[in-house]
Amino acid sequence: MGVSAPASRAMPRSFNTAGPCRPELHYMLPVLRRLPGVRQIIEGEGYFVLHAPRQVGKTTSLLALADELTSQGRYAAVLVSMEVGAAFATDVGLAELAILSAWQRAARHRLPVELQPPPWPDSAVGSRIGAALEAWASAIGRPLVVFLDEVDSLQGEVLVSVLRQLRDGYPQRPKGFPSSLALVGLRDVRDYKVSSGDRDRLGTASPFNIKVESFTLRDFTAAEVDTLYAQHTAETGQVFEPGALTRAFALTRGQPWLVNALARQLVQVVVPDTAVPITAADVERAKEILIERQDTHLDSLAERLREPRVRAIIEPMLAGTTPGTLPEDDVRFAIDLGLVRLSEGGGLEVANPIYREVIVRHLLVSPRAALPQIASTWLDADGRFDRGRLLDAFVGFWRQHGEVLQGAAPYQEVAPHLVLMAFLARVVNGGGSVEREYAIGRGRMDLRVTYRGETLAIEIKTWRTGDKKNPLKAGLAQIDEYLAGTGLETGWLVIFDQRKGQGSVAKRTRVEAATTPGGRGVAVVWG
Repeated sequence: MGVSAPASRAMPRSFNTAGPCRPELHYMLPVLRRLPGVRQIIEGEGYFVLHAPRQVGKTTSLLALADELTSQGRYAAVLVSMEVGAAFATDVGLAELAILSAWQRAARHRLPVELQPPPWPDSAVGSRIGAALEAWASAIGRPLVVFLDEVDSLQGEVLVSVLRQLRDGYPQRPKGFPSSLALVGLRDVRDYKVSSGDRDRLGTASPFNIKVESFTLRDFTAAEVDTLYAQHTAETGQVFEPGALTRAFALTRGQPWLVNALARQLVQVVVPDTAVPITAADVERAKEILIERQDTHLDSLAERLREPRVRAIIEPMLAGTTPGTLPEDDVRFAIDLGLVRLSEGGGLEVANPIYREVIVRHLLVSPRAALPQIASTWLDADGRFDRGRLLDAFVGFWRQHGEVLQGAAPYQEVAPHLVLMAFLARVVNGGGSVEREYAIGRGRMDLRVTYRGETLAIEIKTWRTGDKKNPLKAGLAQIDEYLAGTGLETGWLVIFDQRKGQGSVAKRTRVEAATTPGGRGVAVVWG
C-alpha cells in the first residue's frame, strides 16, 4: 500500500491492522496499483463510488491519492468523513453541522492554507452540504476533488438529503462545485439504507444517479503478499520460508487485513526472534491465534450472519445445497461485504479459509454451550486416540442428546451439522483441530479431524423431505474422492435423515459398514 521507507531504520516498521497505513510506520504496497481507472474518472470530472469491505485499504489508498493529486499542483484533493453525521439520524440540520465541522478539521490537517475552505456560508437546513462545497470550489484556484468516506454510515432522511444536494450541485462543476467526487463506504450506492415507505435500501431509484462508475478494491495477489512480507525480511533479516508464504496466501486469499494480521501474529507472538525463519507450521499456529482472538474485524464480520439476506446464502452453503433463487442485490451485497466470492467454477464460496472457520465457530457458540459433560471415552488406557471408541462415543451422544441440542443451533437447516461439529470441537479441545470444506451446491460438508497425531475424514450429507434418492450411493462416491485427496483409507459418512415421519433420533441412529467404489472401508452413520 504506499512508499517504502529506507532500509536503515532505528526501529523496523510493523504490519498494520488498525486505521490507515503510514509509510514511515507500516509495511505497505503501492496504493494506487489497486485503483486502476480512478485517475481517468477524476480527469474526466466524473463522480464515482468506491465500495469495499472494512479494512482492505480504502482510506489508506484515497489519502495517498489525494496527497498525490494535491502535490502535483493541478487539483485540491482531500478525503473527508461523513461518519459524525450518523449520530443525528433523523435531524438533517444537526447532521450537516457535525459533518461540516469534521470537514474543516480534516482540511486543516491535509491541505495548505490557500486550498482550505472559506468559512461555511449561512444556508437553510437541507442545503448546507451543497452550499459548503459550492463555496469551497469557488474560493480556490484549482479544481476541487472530494472523497466522502463512510458515507453509508448515514441513513434515512440525512442520507437522502446529502445525495440530493450532491446531485443538485453537480451541473455547476468544476468552478462552482467539486470537479470530481467519490462516495466511499462498505456498500454500493443502491445498498445504502433508507427509511422511505416500504423500502429499506435505495435500490435503482438512487438520488446519486450521476455516478460514472462503481469501483471496488481488490485483494492482494500472491506476489503482492510475498512483496509485503519481504519488506519485513529486508528490515529485520527474518525470512519467510517459501512454504510459509504459500500457506499465508492460501489461508487469507490476499484479504489485506488478514494478510497483515496473520503476519503481525507471526512476527510478534509466534516467532518474535528475527534470527529464526518463519515456517508453514508457524503460519498455522498464527492462524489459530487469530481466529481465537476474534479481533474486531472478524467479530463484526461474524455478526453479519444474523442478517436474513446473508443467512439465505451462508446456510445453504454450509448444507451444501443449492438455494432457491437468490436476489441479485443480496448476492452482490454478500460479495461486497467480502464474506463470499465467486469461485473459479462460478459458484459462491466463503472468501477464504479463515473466514470459513470464523463463520462456523461463531455458529457453534450456542451448540457448544448447550453440550452436556462428555467423558473422554475415545482414549484407550494408554491415552491414545481410538477411532472406534470415538465412533461409539458419538453414536451414544447423538442418540441421547441429538434431538434436544439441534434446537440450540442458530441455523436450523444445518442444525445436525453444527451439533456434530460442537461434539468434535469438545473432543479436540486443546489437542487437535477440525478443518471444514463447504460451498453452495457441493451436496455435502467435509471435515478433517486431526487429534494426537491421527487424522479422521468425515463427510456429512442430509436426506431431506422431498429428496427422492437415497443419498448413500452418492455419499460413498463423494467420500471415496475425499479420502483419495487426503491420502486416507477409511473415514465416516454421516447421513442425517431429516425426512418427516422417520421416528426419533434415538431410534433411527445406527452404524453400518460400507465399501466405497474405490474399495475403501467406511463407517456409515445414520442419524
